[in-house]
Amino acid sequence: MTCRTFNEFLIDYRSDGLAPDEQARFEAHLIRCSHCVASLRSYEETIRLAEGAFSHPDEVMTEDIPHELVQTILTARPRVRC
Repeated sequence: MTCRTFNEFLIDYRSDGLAPDEQARFEAHLIRCSHCVASLRSYEETIRLAEGAFSHPDEVMTEDIPHELVQTILTARPRVRC
């Protein structure tokens, strides 16, 4: 497995969606590649932070968050259609 294919399997790995042979190749790559270990950790931390951002929807934002950042996030998020 290369770093490129590692990234293609990342979501399936995290959700336990890989076939046993693919999971073995993925984990073997992790043993040899510190860059992909860091990538996996970063990916997992991003998911943790994103899940935490929506865990308290009634929380008021602090004033020290830049307005431009808030607008960028609001613009980029997917629209929910009813």
